[in-house]
Amino acid sequence: MHTSFIEQLQSFDFSENQIESLLAVAKPLELPTRHILINQGEMASSIYFVLEGLCHACYLTNDGKQYSKEFYWEQDWIIGFESLIKNQASPYLLETLTPITMLELPMNAVIEWRASNNPLYLKLLETQLMHKENKERFMLLYTPEQRYQLFCEHYPDLEQRLNDNQIAAYLGITAISLSRSKSRINDS
Repeated sequence: MHTSFIEQLQSFDFSENQIESLLAVAKPLELPTRHILINQGEMASSIYFVLEGLCHACYLTNDGKQYSKEFYWEQDWIIGFESLIKNQASPYLLETLTPITMLELPMNAVIEWRASNNPLYLKLLETQLMHKENKERFMLLYTPEQRYQLFCEHYPDLEQRLNDNQIAAYLGITAISLSRSKSRINDS
């Protein structure tokens, strides 16, 4: 039923019991484009695993600006650890960019796993931590051009699914900077 979900859990050495625990509380969702999963300033009540489609998390400012936090696509976990750990409202908006199929897991289950030192919680935390470490390294150690080249190498299908503004936001640069990077790459 959720083969990619189970395969990813197995790749992170989740036990069969841990996988069964997750499947027992997981609720399949099919949502349209531009569906808001979490409004900025609201408490997150769920975490998600993306099976198909794209999501976007962004910070909205009072003066109407939007800053991309992250894009999520197939095989990604979406976990608002700030809401979970600090029991506070989400500092960002989370919405779908395409029609999406995902699994929703209740935050209450994750809170229980955390309180009881369930190994499942540690695995989820470690998975998210590794993702954050890799993203930090990507953003700090590479020039915008290198980030774009790495993005294209690692996510060729994603490059076709996002527009230039979205790609630039993911890379932490402006669309103008992305256009210049593309020109330099094409010229060389």
